[in-house]
Amino acid sequence: MKKALLYIIWLVSGFAVLAQQVSNTRFEQDGKQVKIYYDLSEKADVSIYLSTDGGNTYEPTPIEHVSGHVGPQVAAGKSRCAVWDVLSDRDKLQSNQIRFKIKAVNQRITFNVCGVKFNLVYVEGGNFTMGCTSEQDGECRDDEKPAHSVSLSDYYIGETEVTQALWKAVMGSNPSYFKGNNLPVEDVSWENAQTFIRKLNQMTGLSFRLPTEAEWEYAARGGKKSRGFKYSGSNTLDEVAWYNENGEAKTHVVKGKRANELGIYDMSGNIEEWCSDWSGSYSGRFQQNPQGPSTGLYRVYRGGSFCHFAEGCRVSFRITSEDISPTHGIRLVLSL
Repeated sequence: MKKALLYIIWLVSGFAVLAQQVSNTRFEQDGKQVKIYYDLSEKADVSIYLSTDGGNTYEPTPIEHVSGHVGPQVAAGKSRCAVWDVLSDRDKLQSNQIRFKIKAVNQRITFNVCGVKFNLVYVEGGNFTMGCTSEQDGECRDDEKPAHSVSLSDYYIGETEVTQALWKAVMGSNPSYFKGNNLPVEDVSWENAQTFIRKLNQMTGLSFRLPTEAEWEYAARGGKKSRGFKYSGSNTLDEVAWYNENGEAKTHVVKGKRANELGIYDMSGNIEEWCSDWSGSYSGRFQQNPQGPSTGLYRVYRGGSFCHFAEGCRVSFRITSEDISPTHGIRLVLSL
């Protein structure tokens, strides 16, 4: 068994998010176990994934029979060690193209731009049904149909909408009708949003962007932690949203209502949020990381606002426009 293992395990690779968290990866055979060593630059959630085709694809879920420095909130340090009980996974080891990789992510990342801090929340990719699903209680409009299966890769999304404080730190001005540093920025067109993002990326050296419509809906539904709510985080809209019955015809400070399953705020209500997609009809076929139509007349925005009826705050509700409005703002996304 020892010789076979030494033959089939070819490589340990490490990857992390935004920073070189994982480095100096290596392994050694120890009887019926494989010890995987790596250096971790900061505390992170660590998991190990297996490939049987030379690293072209990896299992969608982490290896289960592993112990040691693996799992939630592994402390930073050198020579972190995860111990893989190979015999427990021997049914998977029928290949001479075995690879495994170490994945380290932070569930929440804080950025600081000119003294203004903002957080992005990790969204683990997966499959979900997009559009008119059963919890929408028959309120779906035609453009929410047909419901269809979508697969998404991992990404980070804003814990809140972009605030006026962050917009001013980047742009030097504030277009909002309702003023306040911790209010969401609004009166923003899709083109304005692109200018803001370009400047933010120049300042940070990163690649922020708007979410795709699919990414927006998956995060609003709670991703892999989804409990199947009609609105983002609850079936009771007052718990999670500012809308026409409680919004007092104005925007509200971000994080004023309960977060959804992923710890994301205000994805229902407060302000509508631009997506990157052109508006278009849904197809019933399976899609992987859909980007929307290649051209169109209008862009999509999501989430409803302080002046919307409850129907417009549902997680599958779609709307399009080219207007600038005190109900239009943005939420950032960062790809892994």
